[in-house]
Amino acid sequence: MSALLFSIVTGYLLGSIPFGFLTARLRGMDIREHGSRNIGATNVWRVCGWKFGLPVFLLDALKGAGAVWLGGWIAIRLDGDAAWASIGSAMACIVGHSFPVWLGFKGGKGVATSLGALLCMMPLATGVTFLVWILVFKTSRYVSLASIVAAVVLPAFAIVAQLTGRGRGWPFAGFATLAGVLVILRHRANIQRLLAGTENRFGKKKEVKA
Repeated sequence: MSALLFSIVTGYLLGSIPFGFLTARLRGMDIREHGSRNIGATNVWRVCGWKFGLPVFLLDALKGAGAVWLGGWIAIRLDGDAAWASIGSAMACIVGHSFPVWLGFKGGKGVATSLGALLCMMPLATGVTFLVWILVFKTSRYVSLASIVAAVVLPAFAIVAQLTGRGRGWPFAGFATLAGVLVILRHRANIQRLLAGTENRFGKKKEVKA
């Protein structure tokens, strides 16, 4: 098995570990039956509290960071291209988080996992994007809106950096773009609710369907 293919398979398996689902189980609940029915950190935080939501966010982010490291490690062992192996592993990790085989391919939205991966690949661009996320969230109190805006800002930043000779390479800019597109696609229902004015602001207990 080539380094890239092995990285993709292992990255997917890593990403498919449903930390949100497992953490909520510690409280004796199926998180898929509460709040937005999503297994991601935001829903766990809203339903179970920050003591459960924050660890889920950190663990989901560590999956993304771990996938980048794992891809590079596999490439070294199998004499492959470390950059492409890391990118392949990280993208597969995000897909695994969003579509875990263990839960019928119904997972989270990939924001924290993307953040972890991108922080390893492009720390400056990711740091700036995270500041944008905080600003939008603080202003609007919509986690979904902040995530959607960040998913647009990061690829734009990466592409501009590449065009001005300050990027890490087009493969990494391409990864940022694909990750952003996937995050936006996973927020389709949120976009509809935002346009309709029915999206839940963070902190409210009202239950909505994903």
